[in-house]
Order: sequence, then structure tokens, then C-alpha cells
Amino acid sequence: MMDDFERAIIFSFDQSGGVDAQLRAQAMAYCQQAKLSPSILQACIEKFRTSQFAEVQFWCLQTLEELIRHRYTVFNLQERLFLQTSLIAAICNYGLDGELSQSGNSTTTTLSKPVFVRNKLAQVVVVLIYVDYPSGWPSVFLDLLGSLSKGPPVVDMCFRILNTLDEEVISLDYPRKSDELAVATRIKDAMRQQCVTQIVEACYNLIVSYRGTRPELAAAVLESLQRFVSWIDIGLVANDSFIPLLLEFLGSPGEPIELRKASADCLLSMVSKRMDASSKLSLLQRLQIGQVCSCIVEEQNSEFTLKLTFLLTGVATEILDSSKNFTSIETSDQTLAAIDLAAEMLDAILPSIFYLMQHGDEESSSTTFQFFSGYVSGMKTMGTLNEKQASHLKQILQVIQTRIRYDAGDRDSLDQPDDVGKEEEDRMAEYRRDLFSLIRNIHRIAPDVTRGTAKDNLAITLTKQDASFEDVEACIMLLYILGEGVGEEALKPGSGPIEEMVGMLLSSQVPCHSHRLVALLYLETVTRYVRFVQHHAEYIPLVLTVFLDKRGIHHPNPIVRARASYLFMRFVKVLRVQLLPFLENILQNLQDILANFAITKTSLKKAQLMGSDSLEDASHIFEAVGLLIGMEELPVEKQTKFLSALLIPICSQVDSLLASVPVQGDPIIPAGTVSALQQSISAINSLSKGFGEHLATDSRPSIGIMFGQAMDVLLRVLLSFPKNKVLRSKVISFLHRMVEMLGSAVFPFLPTAIEQLLVESEPKEMVEFLLLINQLLNKFKSGMRDILQQLFPFVVSRIFVMLPKDTIPDGPGSNTEEIRELQEIQRVYFSFLQAIISNELSSVLFAPQSKPLLNDVIQSILDASCSHKDMLVRKICVQLFIKLIRDWCGTFNDDEVPGFCQFIIETFAPKCCMYSVLDRSFNLRDANTLSLFGEIVAVQKVIYEKCGDNFLIHQATKVLPGANCPPNMAEQYCLHIRHSDLKELKSFYKSLVERLKPQNNYNHDM
Repeated sequence: MMDDFERAIIFSFDQSGGVDAQLRAQAMAYCQQAKLSPSILQACIEKFRTSQFAEVQFWCLQTLEELIRHRYTVFNLQERLFLQTSLIAAICNYGLDGELSQSGNSTTTTLSKPVFVRNKLAQVVVVLIYVDYPSGWPSVFLDLLGSLSKGPPVVDMCFRILNTLDEEVISLDYPRKSDELAVATRIKDAMRQQCVTQIVEACYNLIVSYRGTRPELAAAVLESLQRFVSWIDIGLVANDSFIPLLLEFLGSPGEPIELRKASADCLLSMVSKRMDASSKLSLLQRLQIGQVCSCIVEEQNSEFTLKLTFLLTGVATEILDSSKNFTSIETSDQTLAAIDLAAEMLDAILPSIFYLMQHGDEESSSTTFQFFSGYVSGMKTMGTLNEKQASHLKQILQVIQTRIRYDAGDRDSLDQPDDVGKEEEDRMAEYRRDLFSLIRNIHRIAPDVTRGTAKDNLAITLTKQDASFEDVEACIMLLYILGEGVGEEALKPGSGPIEEMVGMLLSSQVPCHSHRLVALLYLETVTRYVRFVQHHAEYIPLVLTVFLDKRGIHHPNPIVRARASYLFMRFVKVLRVQLLPFLENILQNLQDILANFAITKTSLKKAQLMGSDSLEDASHIFEAVGLLIGMEELPVEKQTKFLSALLIPICSQVDSLLASVPVQGDPIIPAGTVSALQQSISAINSLSKGFGEHLATDSRPSIGIMFGQAMDVLLRVLLSFPKNKVLRSKVISFLHRMVEMLGSAVFPFLPTAIEQLLVESEPKEMVEFLLLINQLLNKFKSGMRDILQQLFPFVVSRIFVMLPKDTIPDGPGSNTEEIRELQEIQRVYFSFLQAIISNELSSVLFAPQSKPLLNDVIQSILDASCSHKDMLVRKICVQLFIKLIRDWCGTFNDDEVPGFCQFIIETFAPKCCMYSVLDRSFNLRDANTLSLFGEIVAVQKVIYEKCGDNFLIHQATKVLPGANCPPNMAEQYCLHIRHSDLKELKSFYKSLVERLKPQNNYNHDM
């Protein structure tokens, strides 16, 4: 029958919603009040003993834990003894004795209490041990040992307590505070003196006793024992009793798998225990784990195989560490013998690790990779490798070659990638990452071994016409990896294995070449080794054929076509002149792709269906063609012919498309028309990248005229669709390119372009426009004066309308698209001013058309130089003032801009050079801030050079005293401004700021 106390506890635990919320709250309050009762200790013990409800038992244990943690120190001796004896009794008698069930001739015992109750009881006992062992509860472990004869449930409970003690108190696998480490040391020291020997003996007896009847319990005891190996005397387990038993479990397939796994863990703890190199080597020799494991590595149980892998790699690591320790000490017959013994032991164990590396599942093989990574890294300091080490490295490479292969069953899914294929490709990319890193490390220390292995694999695979795609892909991948950072010398004729392998690949009929992964990797490898082709021109026809036929640009898979287009462009960039004899053949093979851009009206739907990826792929093809026909080595007649054949159809198509739109400027444009125009602009833009300014303007101006005519056609796109953002961006990109290619020949086109680009003045569009204007200013400098004088007031007025009068928000909630656009336009605005002022065009700012905006422009630069959150923007603004001061401030108060010098002295210098650096946000330990600080120091020297002593007088009499600067420091400041170089002045000013900052650590009103 459930009493009210039990009912309250059960109600408080309810999570199902079946108990009324108010009733549950009352129950929780009742339970909380009960914890304050003076007799709560006795009540919890009694209820735990008598209640049949697991929730009640758990609540009682949880309350006991709270009492031990927070009130145990105020318990009297009688209460403490009552708690201790009650807990031991709970372990021995309170329902943990289990229930007996008969099955045939065997009797088994089942545990009656739920696992969460048993775990909680173990936790309560451990908390009491933490608090009161050994001083107040010295008998706890002896009491537990004495209860083991009561049967499996008590054994389970006792070792559950030992496991919890390790996890909660002793184990260093978890972070511990210093006081917690001190408690752990106290407990371990007491256990070593009192009971560790008895615990280990009990473990042995229990394992032997239960191995046949309750193997899972024997395994649990063994798992508990391995937790303590690291801090007990190794002789307690590394002896004639334990070692034969553990090796028997490990090496006997007939033993229960739980025992075998636990034995592997225990042996690993033994070999990993810290000890001197001689003792470790003796222990490893005694265990003979390599010999035992060599007979069982082929077992199929994945969990046991993983345990075995951990054990073998752990043993091998310890052997290597011991050998390394002997190598570091003075050479003697004894150390040489020890090193030879370690080498012999390593040879005995490595075959098993190689087997697991090659045949184990991914988790097991990954563990061996980690070991071999450490093994290979250790070889870096060894100098010349011996024959045995070279053999080991070759074996590692051969196994890696096997492990990086795709599964043959995924061939079709990977060729035309479906969801399964994509998932497998992603998984393999992740899995291969560590393997490729290991290959690179082996290549660094043993290049001849790595290249020889790769060459052998490549030769065998490429000569097998029935080779599988996974074998072909794996051996080409190894060659691809070896090409990382390869020098040009290694690719010249007769230079060695790399050069031979690349030649072998390019001259072979590669099996499975049409498979997507093989085709992609082949092209990537060719591009990586493009310098080889440069030095072996005889391979050019072979490589071009692959790029241009169905193995490359015309491959049926769009993924391959896309990548082939890009790689072909890179290939052409390097070999450009060497491809001249093949130009007509290349153009003929690309004719179908190039012709697709002269789309007829009936093909607009096809243009619409071409995605942005297809557009980009074709752009790469046009860029490659431009690089080929844009060479000065090509006769001008052929160059003109080829270029005309490309430009005229595309320009005609643009004219046709524009004529097909009935209403000029209509924002609703057919999607097919937009796609077709976009393709046409991108094609001409990409084509132009192969032509330089010298060729287009000086040596062959007819080429420049042809591109000028194309520009005239494309600008009409802006006239027709000024508000279409996609087309606008494409035209702007084309204009950027024409500025670089045609130079001053673009000037006749600028008025039309600028007029149309200013039709749309949203922040994003204004940023694109300003970037183009900045390019023009930096290229043509004063040549832009007339255009700029007309443009400046209009552009700046637009920008001031877009930007908020106050600062742009940058706090929480400000990371929106709109805010980012405003931040970007502000940055580009300051870059615009920088382009003007740094190119000797600052007079435009006070020209008649711009003069009404001058104060606002200067104020915007001042505000940003003092308080902008981006230190790089502040630096730009200070640099702007440096240039303006030099341009506008006269030496004898004859200012270019009247009143500017006074503004600099009375406003800019105090706010930017003093108040802003004293602000709490100005952190001189930040690199960008320190760079800004250097500009602030420099501007003060410039102000003095241009404004003279008026500047120093104002600083010394008003600004510095206002910042609580002592008179002697103000005097030193003036002396440094007059006489010190920038380095000395910066050092002094930094010390001055650091001295004044604590007295002025508040935000000044800027």
C-alpha cells in the first residue's frame, strides 16, 4: 500500500502530464519540506529498505547524497556510523540479493533493482568515501570485500562502486581541480596501504570463479581491474597468475567475447603504465602479445577486432618509445642489445597491425593509421632509413593504396551520382584525409620509396585493360598527391620517377577513362603537372585530345564538362604560345560550344534553361579561346578573323534580343532574354581577358576598335534595361575589363555608361558603381577631373541620403542584409574619397558644384576618423586628412580652403589625436589599432609642418590640460613634435596616452 510520503515522491517525479500541475507542485513542496526534517536521515534509510517503488528508492538515495555533501560535517558520530552501516547493509541485503531462476541444471541470479537505482547507490557510497575515507570510514573497502561471497548481485554492486570511484574521483581522463586531485591522492594512498592487494586477489578469484557460469560478470570485474592498473603496483597484475589467464582469454576463440575484450583492455592498461624503458621492455617481452595476436587477427567480430587493434598499436607505440629512450642515452652494449630487442619485437607485431590496417573495418584501420602516422613522424629525426624501415614504409603505402579505393559496388552510383553516390563520395573524402596526410609524410622522409611504389602501382594498373575504375582512380590519385609542391626540375626530361609516371599516364589508354571520377582526376592530374607538358611538347596533342573530346569538355556528365572547361583554361594559361600550332584544331573542336552563344529567338527557352553553372563553364571556354587568339605571336589577319567570327554573331544576337523587346525599360523582361543577354555579355567579357592593353591600343589598335564596337552594343543593354540588376552587374564587370584593356579609349563611352548606371541608386548598385569609378580614378588620375567635377556632387548627395545621419547600428540585431549594405557603401564611399584625394584631385571637393557639400564631406571623414568601429576605416580617414592638410593648408596661413587650417587645429587634432585615443575602446594591443595609432602620430607632425606653432600652442594650452596632462609632459610633447623623428615621437606619444588614459577613461563627446 502506497503511503502519502511515497505518493508525494511519485507525483513529484511525474513527467507524463497525468498528474495535475497544481497537485504536482504541492507534492514537490511536500518533498522539499521533508528534507528539512531532523529525522530525514533515518526516514530515507527506512524508506529505501521497505519501499517497493524505484522512484521512492531513487529519491531517498538522492536525498542521502545531498545530506552527505552539505550536512555530513554536522552529523554526530552515531549518525555517521548509522549511515555507513546502513549503506553496507543496503548493498548486502536490501533487495540486491536478486532472484533465483532455474533453467535446466543451472541456476542464475538476476538483479532485482533497476540499473538507475544501483548506479545511484554506488554514487552515494562514493560521495561518502570522498568525504570520509580513510579517517572516518576506514573499513569501507574491507566491508565490501567481505560481502563478495553473498553472490553475483553483491559482486555487481561492489564493482559498480569501484567503477564510480574511478570515474568520479580518480581517473585523469576528466578535468580535476587541485583540491579534487588532492582527495584522489589521499584515497589512492590509503587504498595502497590497506586493501589494494586484497582487491586484486579478489578480482582474480572472482574472474576464475565466474568465467564459466557468469562470463559477463567476470568481464565486468576485469574491466574494473584495468581502471586501477595505472596507479597500483604493476607486480600485482603482471605476474604468473594474471598474465597466463589474460593471454588465455585473449587468444582463445572459444572464450566468451566479453572476457576477451576485457582482457585486451586490461593488457593495454598494463603495457601503457608508466615505467622506465628497461622495465617496460622486459614487461613487453614477457607478455609476447605479438605472438599471441598473430594467430587471432583474422577473427571477424568487429568489436573484438577494434579492441585488438588498440592493444596492438598500444604495444607497438610502447616499443617505439622504449627504443627511443634507449637511443637517447649513452651507448653501451646493454643499450644496443635493448634497441635490437625492441626492433625484433616491433618486427613481430607489425604484420598483425598491417593486416588490421588492410582488412579491418574503418574504425580499426583508422586506429592503425594514427599509429603509423606517429611511427612515420618519428622517422623524421632518424636521418638515413635502413632497409627494414624502408620496407615498412612500402608496406604502409601499399595498404593505403588498397584502403583509398572505392567500393566496386558503388561504381554506377558514383558515375552518375545519385544520393547514395554523393554520400559515399563525401564519406570517402573525409576518410581519405588522414591517409593522404600519411602519404605526404612518407613522401617527405622517403621520396624514393614513395615514388617507386606509386610507379609500380601505376605501371601495373595502366597495362591492365580490365582494371576496375576503383583501382585506376586510386593509383592516379597517388600520383596526383605526389604532385603537391613538386618543383619544375622534377618534370624536365630525364629527371626521375615523377617525370616517368606522368609520361606513362599521358601516353596510356587509361582503363575506365569515361567514368566520372577517373575523368575528373585525370584532368586534375594533367593540370597539376602542366609544367611537364611544357617541357615535353610531344604530349601536347595527346592532352589536347583528352580535354576536347568526350573525356573532357564534351564528356556526357555535366560535372566533368564543367570542371574540364575550367581546367582547360588553366592549361591554356601556362602553355599559351606552345598551343599556337594547334589553334585552328582547338577552335574547330570548340565550335559547337562557341556557336551556342549565337542563340536564335526560337532558342531563348534553351538559354533560360542554362543555369549559372553552364554559363560559368562557357565563360571559361571563352577565356581560354581569348588567351589563344589574343597572343601577339598570332598574325594580325588570323587574329582579326578569329575575333570577328566570335564577336560579330554575339553582338548581332544582342541587337536582335534588344529589338525583340517591345517596351524599352520595361522591368518585366522575359527570363530567356535575360539569360541570353547575360551569356552574351559574359562571353565577350571572358574573351577579352586574353587581350592586353598594349596589343589593343598600340600594336594592333584594330583589335581595340572591335572591342569598342562590342562595348557600344553592350551599353545599349543598360539603355534598354537600366533597372535589371543581373544585366547591370554583368555590364559593369565588362566595363571594368574594358578600362584595363582599352585604357583612355573608354572615355567616349563613359558619359553614356555613367548616366545609365546612376538611374538605379540603391545601396548595392551604388557600391558597384563606386567600385568602377574608383578604378577609373586610380587608372587615369587627373584625366578624370572633368568627369569627376560633374559626377561628385550628384554621387555624394545620393550617398548622404542613403546613409543614416547617426552611426550605422552595429549591436545585437544589426546583422541584417540592409545594415550590411549600408556598411559596405560607407566603406566604398571612403575608398572613393581616398581615390580622389590620393590622385591629386582634392580640388574637386571645393569646386563650385561641390562646395555646398564640403562641410558635410569633411564632417563625415572626421566622425569616422574618431569613432568608426572598423580601425582600418579610421586609418583611411586619418590618411585622408594627412593628404588634405598637405594640399590645403598654406605655410603662412594662406589656406587653399579658407578656415581649414583652423578647423584642423581646433577640431580635428583634439578629437582625433587626443580624445579618440583616450577612449576606452582604443586598444593599443590590437594590431589594427596600433597601425591606426601610427597614422595619428604622423598626422600631428604634418599639422605642425603646415600650421606651425599655432598648433602646438593650442595643444599645450587647451587640449593637453583638458586631458589632465602635467605641464612638463605637455612641454615634452611640443619638443618631440618639433624635433623627434616619427619613431621617437610614436614611442613618447604612446607612453603619454597610457599615462593619461586612466584619468580619462570615459567616452568623450565626439
